[in-house]
Amino acid sequence: MRAGPADRGPSAAARAPVDLRQTGRMRTAKVTVHGRVQGVGFRYALQAEAERLGARGWVRNRRDGAVEALVCGDGDVVDAVVAWAHAGPPSARVDRIDVVDADAASGPDPTDGFEIRATA
Repeated sequence: MRAGPADRGPSAAARAPVDLRQTGRMRTAKVTVHGRVQGVGFRYALQAEAERLGARGWVRNRRDGAVEALVCGDGDVVDAVVAWAHAGPPSARVDRIDVVDADAASGPDPTDGFEIRATA
């Protein structure tokens, strides 16, 4: 007796690893970094890391001494940017990071890169 398509097990496509970039699992996170994070190149280093990883968004200094960023992209990319921010550049001292998932509609246009914005 010959096996039908349903008897042959999962197709090659079903067995292939899932590429999260193709599943549309996008994430937007607002990140606030506290500590000695101004005057040490934190914004420029975060921008470079975010661009290297393919994230979109922005970063800026805040008047209270923190650095704030909105990071958008694949969930794994956003997680990698946040993980990098826990240490920051060598001259920074990160005391605390607050991460809040944000509404994707508040994020940058998908064609935008990662920019440094004026202090808020």
